[in-house]
Amino acid sequence: MALLGIDLGGTKVAFALFDRGGNIRAREVLPLDDRRGGEVGKLIAVNAALKLAAAEGEGDPVEAIGISVPGISRRTKGSVWAPNIQGWDDYPLLKEVTTVTGRIPVIIESDRSCYISGEIWKGNARGCRDAIFLAVGTGIGAGIAVNGGLLHGADDIAGAIGWMALSRPFRSKYTICGNFEYFASGEGIARQAAEYLKKHERYQGDLRKGPGAKVTTHDVFAAREKGDVAASAIIDLAVEYWGMAAANLVSLFNPEKIIFGGGVFGPAVELIPAIYQEAEKWAQPISIRQVSFEPSALGGDAGVYGAGYLAMKQIG
Repeated sequence: MALLGIDLGGTKVAFALFDRGGNIRAREVLPLDDRRGGEVGKLIAVNAALKLAAAEGEGDPVEAIGISVPGISRRTKGSVWAPNIQGWDDYPLLKEVTTVTGRIPVIIESDRSCYISGEIWKGNARGCRDAIFLAVGTGIGAGIAVNGGLLHGADDIAGAIGWMALSRPFRSKYTICGNFEYFASGEGIARQAAEYLKKHERYQGDLRKGPGAKVTTHDVFAAREKGDVAASAIIDLAVEYWGMAAANLVSLFNPEKIIFGGGVFGPAVELIPAIYQEAEKWAQPISIRQVSFEPSALGGDAGVYGAGYLAMKQIG
């Protein structure tokens, strides 16, 4: 018997057929191109049907389907809010998929919940019942496993920690993405660089680009590697924010592990020891000595592995 994991991102969707041991038997990644709204839903549904038919034809039918989505999965309604996909404010994805999959169980979860699920199944959180995945990419989110189950919250929004308040006073600019995300997400790091360049017109270091060129997070990390003082200060600030946030998670949830992933970790993996040192200053002293900070073992595959794992849990 097989499991189908589907990981929807902002620019692509990945499909993977798993066996119950968590081994990938077949995999395909499709670009979203300029699709929006129902076009994205149809892309998922049609290709899910194709994967089901292929598995059936090989004599190993799919037992369950898990789908990871970049936003909020409203489990009671079967709808999805995904800010990076136009028209997905309350999109009926469950209905779209089950129209072609029939009675096969389908579970839809947020990407952050799938990230920690994937790490528990096949990554660096194996064997953990209490663990957190801190996903730092364009934005920031946390997948939280407590007592062996996923933390969803009253309206399935738990883990939206980009809005964690880590500095004062409040500024209206934090409203859109949150205080933590404003400074320490991928977009936040690039934003800090742009603000620095605007403030320091005489600066002529590696972050200064040609007219009209935007500084990226990659540029900041590359400049830091060359010893650029401004880039180092921007990344040091991000380390402080990541450390404070991790300390709060440790004090609140007493996890066995915090797994750091997303596109920024990546280049920020080497900073995990420094993040731990920062967290030590702020966290509950017994909990911080018992927790382990580790990088994601699955990288960009964490979402599709998590979707496969949650599909397996649907059938026991």
